Amino acid sequence: MEITEVLGYIGAFVVGLVLGLSGGGGSIITVPVMVYLMNVNPVTATAYSLFVVGSTSSIGAFQNFRKHFVDIKTGVIFAIPAFTVVYITRRYLVPAIPDTVFALDDFVISKDMFIMTFFAIIMFIASLSMIRSERDKSDPEFKSSIHIPYLILIGIGVGLLTGMVGAGGGFLIIPALVLLAKLPMKTAIGTSLLIISANSLIGFIGDLQLREIDWSFLLIFTAISILGIIVGVFASKYISGTKLKRGFGWFTLIVAFYIIFKELF
Repeated sequence: MEITEVLGYIGAFVVGLVLGLSGGGGSIITVPVMVYLMNVNPVTATAYSLFVVGSTSSIGAFQNFRKHFVDIKTGVIFAIPAFTVVYITRRYLVPAIPDTVFALDDFVISKDMFIMTFFAIIMFIASLSMIRSERDKSDPEFKSSIHIPYLILIGIGVGLLTGMVGAGGGFLIIPALVLLAKLPMKTAIGTSLLIISANSLIGFIGDLQLREIDWSFLLIFTAISILGIIVGVFASKYISGTKLKRGFGWFTLIVAFYIIFKELF
């Protein structure tokens, strides 16, 4: 086994660990790990990422559900429009992207380059969200009306994002649950994992008929990520998810710049 593969599997563990500790953020590195360390094609990597993130998040959601940190009603309101859009995106939109997206003289943006550059932009936005993350501002005593239409709109946006880049979208889901659904942070994290698992696994179903799946690699990678989220959920009692998320945000920012440099220059 090459050193890059070893680093890739370590990355799988980190994906689960960060998801377990903070409810989002970890999935954003699944695609770069697969593309640059495991030599997986970018489009295929986004499909694999959906399976890994969906399976891993479902374990985390179950662990949080047992602790009563999942709001099922809010999760369903958010998830239905999200997983509908993510399925449509994976089944129809991604395959419709042409092999050559843009060409000007010798400068050509291929489908793979477009997806990785778009992914890097999303990573950049996600990193800023994680770096600026603050402690739980939601007050259990303060309950204004839940903004269901806004939740549905953000669910649609998260579905499109998840379908395009294979990331869970927790960096968008958690703020929406705290600010619009008025959920305490721990409940927002558990509910986010439920939404991410539904979005990702249904999105992966949209890929099953479109490409060959290396199940042996995918199941090993997923198993390591699940181990990470089990450790992460357990460690969340002792480690500040906010501090970890901020540090991981800086790491994500560096990876985003690396992807942009590698793909464009």
